[in-house]
Amino acid sequence: MRKTRVIVNADDFGLTTGINQGIIESHLNGPVHSTTMMMNGHAVDDAVRLAQQYPDLHVGVHLVLSWGKPLASTSHSLMKADGTFRFTSRYVDEQPPAPNDVYLEWKAQIEAFLATGLPLHHLDSHHHIHGWSAIDSVIVELANEYQTMFRATGNENHQDLWLTKRFDDRFYGDGVSFATLDSITPGLSIEVMVHPANMDTLLPSVTSYVKQRLVEKDLLTRYTPPDWWI
Repeated sequence: MRKTRVIVNADDFGLTTGINQGIIESHLNGPVHSTTMMMNGHAVDDAVRLAQQYPDLHVGVHLVLSWGKPLASTSHSLMKADGTFRFTSRYVDEQPPAPNDVYLEWKAQIEAFLATGLPLHHLDSHHHIHGWSAIDSVIVELANEYQTMFRATGNENHQDLWLTKRFDDRFYGDGVSFATLDSITPGLSIEVMVHPANMDTLLPSVTSYVKQRLVEKDLLTRYTPPDWWI
């Protein structure tokens, strides 16, 4: 059978310590090859320490525009009165921001990551917001500036900058099962998105996707990939 490059990427590294630990366990005992870090998360320092401890885990930046607080002092137009981002997972129905404001905020997030000394593997974003047509030029500009790749969502005209040729988000919610992983087909390179975690006291307050993260961790740490995965 044809060998296929399969990247299993765990989102939300740095959000909480339980998420961090679930990702590390899914790397050490499962197929997680890479992860992307939320630089405004509650447990970034812990995530950096773990990434340094386990250098075989590739780490990128999970660019944020729809959770928590901005990092850049120039991001007032992106904020609500309480200082948090004004966008949600339903951003396509919301008033778009100025692309330059997003560029400055995301550049601040990338620079915060680089300041840790970790090598930048790739870029993606919380809720896939980098593929929003209103601002999708920003990820292209940043990928070129930092000489990196980004998740293959949106930007059909810039597939040369995609991390993989395909993106699979089915291992989520009701799709969290061995069957979903087994149904990945050989062929073009593919990234599989996952969200493993262990429970911690903060987790229920930062995400509505809680119990399934625990199930994801359990399945991923018991999954043996087929021999055509590379």
